[in-house]
Amino acid sequence: MKNLSREDRILLIGIPVLVLVVFAGWVVWRQTADLGDVEARLLDWSNVGSLTWEHIRLVVYSAVLVMVTAVPVGVLLTRRRTAFLSPVATLLGNIGQSAPVVGVVVLLAIWLGFGTGTAVLSLTIYGFLPVLSNTVTGLKAVDPTLVESARGMGMSPRQVLTRVELPLAMPVIMTGARTALVLLVGAGAFATFIDAGGLGTLIQTGITLYRFSVLVSGAILVALLALVVEWVGRILESVLTPEGAV
Repeated sequence: MKNLSREDRILLIGIPVLVLVVFAGWVVWRQTADLGDVEARLLDWSNVGSLTWEHIRLVVYSAVLVMVTAVPVGVLLTRRRTAFLSPVATLLGNIGQSAPVVGVVVLLAIWLGFGTGTAVLSLTIYGFLPVLSNTVTGLKAVDPTLVESARGMGMSPRQVLTRVELPLAMPVIMTGARTALVLLVGAGAFATFIDAGGLGTLIQTGITLYRFSVLVSGAILVALLALVVEWVGRILESVLTPEGAV
């Protein structure tokens, strides 16, 4: 793949191998363990599959909202006329991420009601800052002489942004997106507290019912999903980054 260092190539191979090995080990344990009725019901394949799909939906919906909001805001904050808004936007983003995610989830649920919509909004707020910060950083790092050269060639401001600035800033933006995705997978476990489902249900139920096997299974599956998302993010980073934009 293009634009990949030796370390990135190793990770692209190593991450799926690690995920497969750990997941295979968990599957073997699941098939051979002496589980009680409660554990067997919670760790039933259909239930695990359903919870995993719920978790993936939460992450995907939140990630899409983060990207379609944080990147345009980041672009806006790097324009001369609106650069003065940068400290305010960064402050709000810092507040959203520094607050405990479970607190954000619960407070929004009290205000807006329980369910998937509130969970997605909470996760979007939590994942907003990494993408915003990296978008601003990436755009500000673009060589000003390249921007001036593009303008000198007769490009409009929009063309300069889409053909020069964003492609060159893409590696930094995608790093922020990858960070946000991993954060969303972990934070998505708290969605279960407001009836939004996800793999956090296994963790919460394991704690509530003192079922250690269910608790650990939920934690393992969330961790594996985070690794898969990290791997997918690295692939997207390579695909979406233009040649030479490193």
